[in-house]
Amino acid sequence: MSLLTTHVLNQAEGIPGVGVMIELFRMDDPPLRLATVVTDADGRSPTPLLPEATAQPGRYELRFHIGAYFAARGMGPMPPFLDVVAINVWLAPGQGHYHVPLGCTPWAYATYRGS
Repeated sequence: MSLLTTHVLNQAEGIPGVGVMIELFRMDDPPLRLATVVTDADGRSPTPLLPEATAQPGRYELRFHIGAYFAARGMGPMPPFLDVVAINVWLAPGQGHYHVPLGCTPWAYATYRGS
């Protein structure tokens, strides 16, 4: 069972964000990179970012490399307005599955706790 998953939606075109690199860090001192994935054909991480068996309560940061993604699609300004979008979340014990999706364009983004 997974504790943390994600997906990316390219809202500028209304399609999944295919090929977006995502990094997951546990925000210790110094931060510790736990995973690096690239989204699949559905815009999802091909594997859970954080399996429940290895999860610890604490603050985590997801880094979505959307600048490179939109540049490869020929979209947005150069240099990119948004390059690496960092989303910080607290994972608390007993709260179940966390799904943190990113909806984005070259100029804006939104996230929420999904299911």
